[in-house]
Parts: sequence; C-alpha cells; structure tokens
Amino acid sequence: MGVSHGADIARTLLRVTIGATMVAHGVKHGKTLKGTAGWFESIGFREPELQAKLSAAVEVGSGSALIAGAGTPFAASAVIGTMAVAAQTVHRPNGFFITKEGYEYVINVAAASAALAALGPGKLSVDRALGLDKKLSGRNGFAIAAGAGLIGAAIQLITFWRRPAAG
Repeated sequence: MGVSHGADIARTLLRVTIGATMVAHGVKHGKTLKGTAGWFESIGFREPELQAKLSAAVEVGSGSALIAGAGTPFAASAVIGTMAVAAQTVHRPNGFFITKEGYEYVINVAAASAALAALGPGKLSVDRALGLDKKLSGRNGFAIAAGAGLIGAAIQLITFWRRPAAG
C-alpha cells in the first residue's frame, strides 16, 4: 500500500465521517422541526421556522454530497458555514471545551472540512468521475470552502441573528 493509496483512504474516511455526521444532525433537526425552531428562536434567530427547515436541508444535503464526493469544496463550505454560525451563536461564549458547550467540536469539524476541500475527495468520488477533482482541490478547494462558508455564515448572522438579551 503506497502513500497515494493511504491518502485516498484518509480522504474517503474524512468525507464519510463528516458527511454522515452532518446527515444525522440534519435528519434529527428535520424530525423535530418545531423543537428545532424553538431552539433557534431561543438563541436569537428571527424566522426560526425557516432556520430550522434550512438547517435540516443544508445539513442533509451537504453531508450527502460529502459522502458521494460531489462538489466537495461546496459541500465543505456548507459545513464550515454551519459550524461558524454554531460557534458564534452558541459555543464561543462558553470557551473551548465541549464539556462546557464550548467551540472545541465545531472548530474541529470546520477545520476537517477545510482540510478535505484542500486535499480533494479522492479516487472514489463523483468529482473524480467527472474529472473535477484536480480543479476543485488544493488552494482552489480550500478557498472555495473557507471563503464561501465564512461569507455564508456572516450573511446568515447579519440577516437573521440578534444576540439574545442577557437575563
């Protein structure tokens, strides 16, 4: 087994792990839309029903695309954006460690997604089958994933989120 084969295993492992995690999270949101909307409202989001529906759709869609290796940097951007919004609205005020509801988990998922976008999806992917893997990886993949993810998160926060009053 050469280095190239090992790298393909690592890419596939990252894709499937991050993708399956996002799909599971999105399905959970989708099954409890009313509760998810209430939670979005409690953390300061306007249009909480819309946020709940979009969250479920984005998480299932980006996760599925990552599992397939389809549009990998674009799917990774959705994960990065989701994690950035979660970090800002829920986790940042609590410090680093997840045991205190900190941002440890979301920063690791975002970083793994950015790394995956830079590495590319690997041999067993839709992107490779379409001949897009080389064009959508490296600096290009990283820039697409990080740039679109952070810009999307900023737009969502500016448009829909207001820090809840302390109380």
